[in-house]
Amino acid sequence: MEVTLTPEQQDFVRLAVADGRIGSEEEAVRQALALWEKHERARLDFILTLDQARASLARGEGRTLVSEDDFRQLAASIKERGRAALTR
Repeated sequence: MEVTLTPEQQDFVRLAVADGRIGSEEEAVRQALALWEKHERARLDFILTLDQARASLARGEGRTLVSEDDFRQLAASIKERGRAALTR
């Protein structure tokens, strides 16, 4: 595979190599792809979570939050479940 960088990208990479921040142009491309892959995996995880939330709502498992007290109760419930998970 051959990749062509813009002149600005080439300058950016060359400067990083010259400054010793990165070992080579190839390493810069590998690191950039690794960051992109991490971003894409996080995006896919978010989409999966969103799909699960929508399915949960479709099954009627959601709750309506109207008042500040509703939100406080939800927050307390989340904290309680989090603490319980830590003690397991």
